[in-house]
Amino acid sequence: MALDPQVKQLLEQLGKMEGPAIHELAPEESRNLFRNSVKHFAAPPEAVAKVEDRRIPVKGGEIDIRIYTPSGEGPFPVFVYFHGGGWVLGDLDTLDSPLRTITNRANCVVVSVDYRLAPEHKFPTAVEDGYLATKWVAENAASFSGDPRRIAVGGDSAGGNIAAVVALMAREKKEPALCFQVLIYPVTDVSKNYPSYYEFGKGLFLTEEDMLYFGRQYLRTEADRFDIHVSPMLAEDLSGLPPALVVTAEYDPLRDEGEAYASRLEEAGVPVELCRYEGMIHGFFNMTKVLDQANHLVQKVADVLKRAF
Repeated sequence: MALDPQVKQLLEQLGKMEGPAIHELAPEESRNLFRNSVKHFAAPPEAVAKVEDRRIPVKGGEIDIRIYTPSGEGPFPVFVYFHGGGWVLGDLDTLDSPLRTITNRANCVVVSVDYRLAPEHKFPTAVEDGYLATKWVAENAASFSGDPRRIAVGGDSAGGNIAAVVALMAREKKEPALCFQVLIYPVTDVSKNYPSYYEFGKGLFLTEEDMLYFGRQYLRTEADRFDIHVSPMLAEDLSGLPPALVVTAEYDPLRDEGEAYASRLEEAGVPVELCRYEGMIHGFFNMTKVLDQANHLVQKVADVLKRAF
């Protein structure tokens, strides 16, 4: 279908803004640009019963997490979330607004993970941080009214990549037990370009040049593109992974690889719901201030998590 009218208006507004693109900037400059853009797109954050920031140990250091707790009596199921940003951009504030809403509507604890970013920390740091944070959540759930028997992982874009890889790692290492995964327009295969890269790689928020830039920052060598912890699509066996919700956007360079991964999960016997948002662009999940479909997706994630938990 055609671009959603709200998306079309948004892209027209962005087109009038002067300044360099993400891929033309140094990482710290691109982070500032990304941080400022979030403020314009996300709805005002809802109040939740409790918000707590903590630092947790990971390999070679510590990272920050933010724990959102709903009202009521625990223990609550837990949704561990990894923000997007090409493994280069983003922080705990990036998805603050939708994660608060999910906390309230799914009646779960949400743990947002501030994994270390590239290029200062190249692959495999982000996925190792993601796995160790998820393991920490399982081992320490009682300290924040969480239920270690009901843990889901999720993320958007590069964060969806981390969530998918964490699910693989948890299966490989046989811990922690995960009950669900939410993959929102995830990166699943950087070993090649899919047709949607060429169809939607220019002028639609996320560009092919942006993805090339992110790859240069995150990967150590070209060989990393074929590592299943970068490209989970290349894993020989996807059986035994937790059930999944895979969300794609029609006008997104990453659309085809996300949908291909959903097909691979289904072929492996993993229960999966694939939901393509027609007329949408990459990044719309956090655009709740300007896009009706973003609010629909936030509610969708909350509803699916409630059923999974």
